[in-house]
Amino acid sequence: MKIVILDGYTANPGDLSWKGLEALGELTVYDRTKADETVARAADAEVVLTNKVIISREVIAQLPRLRYIGVLATGYNVVDIEAARERGIIVTNVPAYSTESVAQMVFAHLLTVTNRTEHYAILNRKGRWSTNPDFCYWDTELTELAGKTFGIVGLGNIGQRVAQIALAFGMKVKALTSKASEALPAGIEKASLEELLPASDVVSLHCPLTDSTRQMINSKTLRLMKPTAILINTGRGPLVDDQAVAEALEDRRLAAFCADVLTEEPPKADNPLLKQPNAIITPHIAWATKEARSRLIQVATDNVRSFLSGKAINIV
Repeated sequence: MKIVILDGYTANPGDLSWKGLEALGELTVYDRTKADETVARAADAEVVLTNKVIISREVIAQLPRLRYIGVLATGYNVVDIEAARERGIIVTNVPAYSTESVAQMVFAHLLTVTNRTEHYAILNRKGRWSTNPDFCYWDTELTELAGKTFGIVGLGNIGQRVAQIALAFGMKVKALTSKASEALPAGIEKASLEELLPASDVVSLHCPLTDSTRQMINSKTLRLMKPTAILINTGRGPLVDDQAVAEALEDRRLAAFCADVLTEEPPKADNPLLKQPNAIITPHIAWATKEARSRLIQVATDNVRSFLSGKAINIV
């Protein structure tokens, strides 16, 4: 059984092991694969694993031995599912491996804005506190979360975990969700987007990217938000209109934008958000704690093992 990983570096840059997969067949791991290298590298493989390398209908048509595609992520839009189904190729993903890590990143971003710890740490390395006439100083607004309203768009695994943490901070939680009001956990109030945005001090995006959610945060919906609000996106970059958010920050119609994902990754150097001082951007690393990546590799290995035993799991 030949197993090929097309882009293994981000999941495992060397601090983890592929031994579980090595035990299942002849394993070849590529750190990165360009689009024009995909077919040649996967040519003899029966099992192919990919994170971001596109497995299109055209690619599938050129891989006659292919029986299984494992996505090293939760989202599986990198695979032409219909083309795989027509060929009888099993496609699996890795659900819910990063829930805790992504929820943690949401609050890392939020606390960066409300408490500005990095700002003060940098100043103090330069001697600012040492020369201060008083026992303390602050030159930014410091904000308490208790009593504020946290709006969550999408109440799946990550959205629910974020809600739990927000409630633990003493925040009120509103959620845009397809779940019925009576099915929501205690403390969460169901709301439409038009109700949620003007009521929320913090808005965090956790919904899937679909035709209806693409650029759901745009020039029109941004005008519904408080000028003091903080917008957080750890979901999918295209949920927001980058230019509209940058303009809202520039015009002080939005207090801060925190994002771990952008519409284009890596972003172009002229992305308007990158020059905004109140845009806190991290490079798509919410999922990348060592613990989450370990779970990712373990589940991906279990997926392949189950497929080989004839009892495939996590099929998409």
